[in-house]
Amino acid sequence: MTADDALNELARLFGILPEFVDLGGQQQFTAKETKLALLRANGLQLDDGAMIRSALKDIRQARAARNYPVEVIVVSGEPAHFALPENVEWSLRLEGAQEISFEGRSGTDFRLPPLVSGIHTLLLGPDKAREQVRVIAAPRGAPSLETITGQSRIWGLNTALYGLHSDQTSGLGDFRDLAGTAVTIGRMGGAFLGINPVHSIGWAERDTISPYSPSHRGFLNTAHIAADQIPGLETCVAALAVLQNAGNAGSSGPVIDYQQHYRAHGNLLQELYKLFETEAEASAKADFELFCQQQGRALDRFASFEALSDVLGADWRDWPLEIQQADRSGADVPETAKRFHKWLQWIAFTQLARAQDASRDSGMALGLYLDLAVGPRRGAAETWCETDTVADGVSIGAPPDFLSPAGQKWDLAGFAPRKLADTNYQALRDILAQTMRHCGVLRIDHVLGMNRSYWIPDDGSPGGYIKQPFESLLAVVAIEAERASTVVIGEDLGLVPDGFREAMRARGLYSYSVLQYEKNQAGQINRPDKLRPASLACFGTHDTPTLKGYFEGHDIDWWQKLGWIDANGVSDAKSQRQKEIAGLCDWQSTSDDEAINERSFDHLKACVHSALAGSQIAMISVQLDDVLGEAEAQNLPGTIDEHPNWRRRCKIPVEALETHDSLLRIAKLMKDGARSAPGEHTEGECQ
Repeated sequence: MTADDALNELARLFGILPEFVDLGGQQQFTAKETKLALLRANGLQLDDGAMIRSALKDIRQARAARNYPVEVIVVSGEPAHFALPENVEWSLRLEGAQEISFEGRSGTDFRLPPLVSGIHTLLLGPDKAREQVRVIAAPRGAPSLETITGQSRIWGLNTALYGLHSDQTSGLGDFRDLAGTAVTIGRMGGAFLGINPVHSIGWAERDTISPYSPSHRGFLNTAHIAADQIPGLETCVAALAVLQNAGNAGSSGPVIDYQQHYRAHGNLLQELYKLFETEAEASAKADFELFCQQQGRALDRFASFEALSDVLGADWRDWPLEIQQADRSGADVPETAKRFHKWLQWIAFTQLARAQDASRDSGMALGLYLDLAVGPRRGAAETWCETDTVADGVSIGAPPDFLSPAGQKWDLAGFAPRKLADTNYQALRDILAQTMRHCGVLRIDHVLGMNRSYWIPDDGSPGGYIKQPFESLLAVVAIEAERASTVVIGEDLGLVPDGFREAMRARGLYSYSVLQYEKNQAGQINRPDKLRPASLACFGTHDTPTLKGYFEGHDIDWWQKLGWIDANGVSDAKSQRQKEIAGLCDWQSTSDDEAINERSFDHLKACVHSALAGSQIAMISVQLDDVLGEAEAQNLPGTIDEHPNWRRRCKIPVEALETHDSLLRIAKLMKDGARSAPGEHTEGECQ
């Protein structure tokens, strides 16, 4: 066998796709150098042909030595049947158990007893030749909307947490603002309030502001802490004095000054932490200690990273070699250095939990809708804490598609499939569990990555796809969703493989429909009734034009300004846009005596939201930007400083939302479409 033949076979065994079909329908072949880079990302050392052949030989021998599969997926709560030779010794250890839970010998019809959801260990064969099988016991599907809420059609609001503000906000929208907004929407009949990811950005990180470039997805962004709502310090005189002296500088203006907020807010939290240690109520201190015990090793590792980064910088790849992995002894950090960062996480967890409680108390059927980012920054906390599961030397990205015709490199880390499986998917499970504990709905960003990931090598090789254990990952999501009673949405935009959405839906995940992309062959936007019913539908996302921006062609103006499109392209794009707008405005007839012009923005807004409300789609998301008539998108993909990405502050304070005429009108449209909870009323609704 030649080295090239061995490389191709090795790539196949590791799930590296030999080709894929691009946006234009053309077949793209995976280059040799790409296969090498992606195999190295999975932990293989392949410097020459001999090493390639040796690695292939080892893989084949390991496979030949096994009599049973490495992993099986069964339905929890139901007996599981296996094809085994008669009279094979077996034993089963349930997840979390130290001792064997069941054992015996197989008969002609071997079956396992009904298992609780989780990942268990099946041992087969005699002691000296015993093989281990990973048994993933998962529910048939994640919880359905009907199961959790008793409703089949709901609506909610989506907004940017960082842009919310109130009289007490200190520069960045905080968890108190989140709770206040949720209560307002809940009283209007909304079932959820969706926001951008609130994962940890990193204590020492000062340049990253995108919520989709987190440091660790299992922990929270402490920049959203409301400093005047620290448990145990609510009545502390010294703490109140510190807060009064700090004021709320930096909370006004249309654009957020992150640097000012990070400095002022960080200094304030450090002062309050010192007071907490000396003057906080005993009950609050006990709650903090319990939190540390419950979070255990994961929190300790994360706090170690945060403490080290405060001294050495936010990117661990620049640290001394001996502490570039969490498990190395050189990474030991004194508890005194870690405790502040554990405290910050406790505060953030507590305040986010309060926001969820407030949302449910307001009448929301689901409460908070949180977003799970694709992956962490490559030199940040998650890759340091979970180094044994991360793909090396590659970035997650996407080939050219309708979201980004030039393709995308996100500089985010991904899990290496075999590495993750070898750890029983624990890192992913922890992240899911931590996020789901605070919400009723979880959206998984770029869920296509659970089926195949597009990896872009650092060595300059072209990108390529690697298959992920899709069925296993879906099962893991279902396990954690069942435990948390969380509805799950998969953001399935882009190049969708055949059968993907069907498999996702079969495991209980809802799809994600963005009207701007849902077009027929004639280029017209499809009416909502033609979209996937088992989905969440919205007009746009944080990466697309707002409804006002779409109406005005604001995004097209940006393309021209940035040199992405010439004058002819602008003319064609605006002509096509006008046709699309005309089609949308035709969704709702307008009588001659109505004051609203048929082509006005207000009429377009009413047409779009009325059609969404009356459709059979399970969940409708209304963007606050569309309600308020914002023209600027939250983010313009492909830009950093040219566009005010992630910096725009909401034009009105949280307190003004409950009486805002446009929001009340939208709430009434949703109620008229039978989307409000039974018995709900829209306070102050417009007649």
